[in-house]
Amino acid sequence: MAVPETMRAVVLTGHGGFDKLEYREDWPTPAAGPGEVLVRVGACGLNNTDINTRTAWYSKSVTEGITDKGGKAGYAAVDAHTGSWGNSSITFPRIQGADVAGRIAAVGSGVDPGRIGERVILDPWILATGDWLDASRSKYFGSECDGGYADYTRIRSENAIRIETPQTDAELATYPCAYTTAENLIARSALQPGETVVINGASGGVGSASIQLCRLRGARVIAIASAAKAARLRQLGIEQVIDRNEADLEAAIRDCAGGAVDVALDVVGGASFMALVNALRQGGRYSSSGSIAGPLVEFDLRQLVYKDLQFTGATIVPPGTMRRLVRLIEQGLLRPLLAQTFPLRELGKAQRAFLQKKHVGNIVVET
Repeated sequence: MAVPETMRAVVLTGHGGFDKLEYREDWPTPAAGPGEVLVRVGACGLNNTDINTRTAWYSKSVTEGITDKGGKAGYAAVDAHTGSWGNSSITFPRIQGADVAGRIAAVGSGVDPGRIGERVILDPWILATGDWLDASRSKYFGSECDGGYADYTRIRSENAIRIETPQTDAELATYPCAYTTAENLIARSALQPGETVVINGASGGVGSASIQLCRLRGARVIAIASAAKAARLRQLGIEQVIDRNEADLEAAIRDCAGGAVDVALDVVGGASFMALVNALRQGGRYSSSGSIAGPLVEFDLRQLVYKDLQFTGATIVPPGTMRRLVRLIEQGLLRPLLAQTFPLRELGKAQRAFLQKKHVGNIVVET
C-alpha cells in the first residue's frame, strides 16, 4: 500500500472543551517502528475515555459525575498531573481513539511483510511484559500513545489482531474498548452459569456488551437503563429492564430477581451505588469499571462486612482477552451495536451525540 507523507487527523491540544479538538489535513503520517505495524484506519469507535481525558475528569480534584456541561466545556477543578486513567499526565498534542478496525499498510523491522494488507482489529491495551498490572509501564491506545482518530495509526504488532468476518469496519470498531472492559468486569465478578446479575448502565457500550457476554455464560440478566431504551435492550434477549429513575431501585431489583441477586455490574456509580449493594445476596459480588454518575458515594460498611461481600474494580484487561473476543466475533456469537456513524472531521459533533446518552451501544467515526 502506498502511504502518504501527511494525513487527516483530529488532534487533542490540551484539556478542556471541544475547542481542544483540532481537525488537520496536514498531520505527519507515523511510521511503523521496530516490532510495529502501520494501520490504515477504517473506523474508530468513541468511548468514555475520550471524554474523560479531554475534560480531565480523571483528575483527583474532580468530584462530580460526567455531566453534559463538564463534558462539553471541561472541568474547572483540573489537576493536569492526574489527568489520565492511570493518574498521570497526558502529553499533548495527542491523537485519541482506542477502538480501531482497518488494514495493515506497512510493517516495521522484525514484522513479517506478509502481514501487509491484513484486516485487523486493535487491542487497545499495550501491556507491560511481566507484571501486566503495572500501570506505570502499561499503555492505553489513544491515551499514553497516539490512537485512531486519523487516517493512519501505528501499534505494536501483536496488538493488531487478524480478523475474518463479514462485519464492516464501523461495526468492528464497536468492540475493542467496550467488550474488553465488559469481559474483564464480568471475569472479576466470577459470574457462574445460572446466577442472576444486574447490570447498571446497560444501554452504553460496556453495559450492552456485558449483556451479551453474561448471556453467553448462561446467566440471568436484569438491566437498568432509561425507559426509552428498554425495547432495544430486550432485542438482546433479556426480558427484565428496570427504569433507572425508579424511586426504589433496590426493591425493583429484588422484585425482578425474586429475591437478592448474585452479582452487580456497575459503570454508573453515584446515587444508585448503595441500591446495588443492598440488593446483593449473602456472599454476593460487586464489580465496577466506571462511575459516570459520580465517583464519590455514600457506603454502609456493614453491608460489606456482615453480608460477606466481594468488591472488585476492573480497568487493566488481562493479556489475551481481545484475542478471545475476536474468536467469538468470527463465530458470530457477538453482535455489534452500532448506534450512529460520523465522518472524522465531525468528531466534535460525534462527542456531543455521545454525551447526550440517547443511543444504545456505540458511536463510531469513519475515515
